[in-house]
Amino acid sequence: MKTIQGGTGTLTRQSMAFVLAGGRGSRLEELTDRRAKPAVYFGGKSRIIDFALSNAVNSGIRRIGVATQYKAHSLIRHLQRGWNFFRAERNEMLDILPASQRVDEGHWYLGTADAVTQNIDIIESYGVNYIVVLAGDHVYKMDYGVMLAQHVDSGADVTVGCIEVPRMEATGFGVMHVDETARIIEFFEKPADPPAIPGNPDQALASMGIYVFDTGFLINLLRKDAADPASDHDFGRNLIPHIVKNGKAIAHKFSDSCVITGTEKHPYWRDVGTVDSFWRANIDLTDFEPELDIYSTDWPIWTYGEVTPPAKFIHDEADRRGSAVSSMVSGGCIISGSNVSESLLFTGVHCHSFSQLEKVVALPHCVINRNARLSNVVLDRGVIVPEGLVVGEDPEEDARHFRVTANGVTLVTQKMIDALDS
Repeated sequence: MKTIQGGTGTLTRQSMAFVLAGGRGSRLEELTDRRAKPAVYFGGKSRIIDFALSNAVNSGIRRIGVATQYKAHSLIRHLQRGWNFFRAERNEMLDILPASQRVDEGHWYLGTADAVTQNIDIIESYGVNYIVVLAGDHVYKMDYGVMLAQHVDSGADVTVGCIEVPRMEATGFGVMHVDETARIIEFFEKPADPPAIPGNPDQALASMGIYVFDTGFLINLLRKDAADPASDHDFGRNLIPHIVKNGKAIAHKFSDSCVITGTEKHPYWRDVGTVDSFWRANIDLTDFEPELDIYSTDWPIWTYGEVTPPAKFIHDEADRRGSAVSSMVSGGCIISGSNVSESLLFTGVHCHSFSQLEKVVALPHCVINRNARLSNVVLDRGVIVPEGLVVGEDPEEDARHFRVTANGVTLVTQKMIDALDS
């Protein structure tokens, strides 16, 4: 595990991060109807992409490209507002790279590898020795400098970031079969019987979608892939299996470079790719000792610092007391005679008198009107909950109007609310 100290700064200064942020994330259902998955809100004031970008900056990587595609407006606006502190005169830059038919008017980004291929000229202009390819839709804290050091020391063609998971839980991942030296000898996509880690039969190595390459090697490989009409132009499906078969691919364990701060006890990585996992990861932040520490200033999660007034709690009567217990309440929130428990309220949420919220994730600028009762709920941005609405107590009734997951979490959008009166 990584403690906060230097030692890999030279490598990170010679590197760029290329963040793949164009995916929809369809398993998040209506949460990605208006925004790409990396732009989905997380943790009270951040977006999911802030974790990959913060890891890069905190690691010392100050040249970053972000490839966008699906419904990118809110993501681009967030990057412009919250990530505009890079200074070109210090050789820092953050380039937003929308799919724009730069290579061929006949297609946009065809796959994760093609997104990089279409920006080779920009990458070459950076003049860097190493490329760190990142998925922009995971929640974790990691020092990429440690992974870069392993890549250089091992002489690998590619180093693949991997997380250790219980073996039979790895069936939904790309899984690395490695030898005793961490060399990847086979790559399996969502195998029914995942290979175990040598010496650890109950664990498997699942890909995190993080790759380190020497720049020249990657560019040559991408150009060959672009010329192959049979390729999907995807890192996981094409490039990584090709290198495993024909070159040297090394696995890097997340536990070697994860950043541990504050109350954290174990490496933390989440793919918040479903409504259930999104709700669970946000609610977990309200725990007394959460598994993910977002309070530490040693490894800050940078984001857009929206100017808001402090949260306010008003009314102090027996049955009308503004209170929040085991909850996170962001700036601009007003808890007016409402009871909030084990919930996470994003910026500008207003809860009116006699309403009750339990295990609710409310995205920015929601309004919960009087006498509403919500439990195990995700409210999309700007939802106005009608007076007296009850959600989370009758799954069958909820399913008639809202989206109820297999684990009993209810997703509510304004469109669903508007349909109640139709």
